[in-house]
Amino acid sequence: MKLLKILLLEDDELFAQSIEDFLSEEGFIVDIAYDGEEALDKNYENNYDLYLLDINVPKLSGLDFLKSLRTINDETPAIFLTSYKDKETLKQGFVNGADDFLTKPIDLEELILRIKSLLKRAGKTTDIVVLENNILFNPSTQRIFKDNLDLNAPVKVVQLFELCLENRHSIVTKDMIVSKLWSTSEEYSEGSIRVYINNLKKIIGKDSIVNVKGIGYKIEF
Repeated sequence: MKLLKILLLEDDELFAQSIEDFLSEEGFIVDIAYDGEEALDKNYENNYDLYLLDINVPKLSGLDFLKSLRTINDETPAIFLTSYKDKETLKQGFVNGADDFLTKPIDLEELILRIKSLLKRAGKTTDIVVLENNILFNPSTQRIFKDNLDLNAPVKVVQLFELCLENRHSIVTKDMIVSKLWSTSEEYSEGSIRVYINNLKKIIGKDSIVNVKGIGYKIEF
């Protein structure tokens, strides 16, 4: 299961980098194209979940880039990020297949809300939890990622990870772990709990889970 991937077409390097940094922190993978032809090349090589497009870019405008994709039935959601405010340009954007517009300067919080709304309508999950050390968790797919790589963690390790997420900065008791990881008809052992705890420590760091003798574990991440 891949993380959601965005193609950003923007010729302002500083602005593009700030958008990439923001969206990366939100759990997205972002590819930047600085002109329309580069965007076409990247789109040929990759599958994207969303397009963020400036209009006035070199070689091929954002309008023409999107129009070319819509003519081959590419229905990937697209948002224009533009300085244009005239009705004719906005109208042309929608005619060419835009789903939404945001005018510069961009409010990043509004941007992420628009992105999540569009992706939700497209049936794509965006409920990714972002932690330190480049760790991401997608609750919908039950996948843990590190440095954008799927760790393929065992089911019970993922369940334990989710339990710890829900109880960050508090104590997870052994009873809570047993209830989360095993059904009433399944047998468990103290040793199996320790194994899953140690496996999780390898992912999130050994100091993130502290043993509280006779009670359970203090979650510190």
